[in-house]
Amino acid sequence: MLANFNFRIIMEYLPMFLQGLSSTFLISIVSIFLALVTGIFACACRISPYKLLKISATAYIELIRSTPLLVQIYFFYFGLPTLGVRMPEIQTGILALMLNSGAYVAEIIRAGITSVDQGQIEAGISSGLNYFQRMRFIILPQALGVTIPPLLGQAIVLVKDSALLSLISVAELTRCGQTLTSERFMPTEAFFTVAFFYMCIYFVLKALADWSQKKLIFREVY
Repeated sequence: MLANFNFRIIMEYLPMFLQGLSSTFLISIVSIFLALVTGIFACACRISPYKLLKISATAYIELIRSTPLLVQIYFFYFGLPTLGVRMPEIQTGILALMLNSGAYVAEIIRAGITSVDQGQIEAGISSGLNYFQRMRFIILPQALGVTIPPLLGQAIVLVKDSALLSLISVAELTRCGQTLTSERFMPTEAFFTVAFFYMCIYFVLKALADWSQKKLIFREVY
């Protein structure tokens, strides 16, 4: 197998793959940050006592989670222009990844908040703490330790999902593999290289997740 594997062609196209890697990294970082902001806002609305905000956030989360990401990407790419909204491919991809991942982030954060013992919240109320003080001093510090590992896991999923942006001609890693295949018809070399770079990103994020479990989780002190 390796006897027929052409490493020379990989080295020849390596600058293109490195450019695709940087594009994937940039798209992922921006999408993760925006998804975190979107998720926090959606979570705040969903647990809000205001009915309109709660219904709106629930509808957004359930709509996103019940439809495939590919359908959402196609909707933004092909559907929005028919409504008069036109964006470059990379911005369309970031929007789709942000809204898709944001719905899952919202549920992760909500699960972390609801995992806090109700007795501690009641103790905060009896101590005279208002809603925002309870969130700041009691709920969020504990919820943070619970949610960091699954949030990093969601970040890994987002990075892998960014490969779908190749279908709307975004020049990221998978698109580079498609380019090499179409120009030289070497799919083995092309997608082996793509998979290798995705594995590198995965193990970096996994190492960060493992480190966070050891260092960043708030542990109960006895």
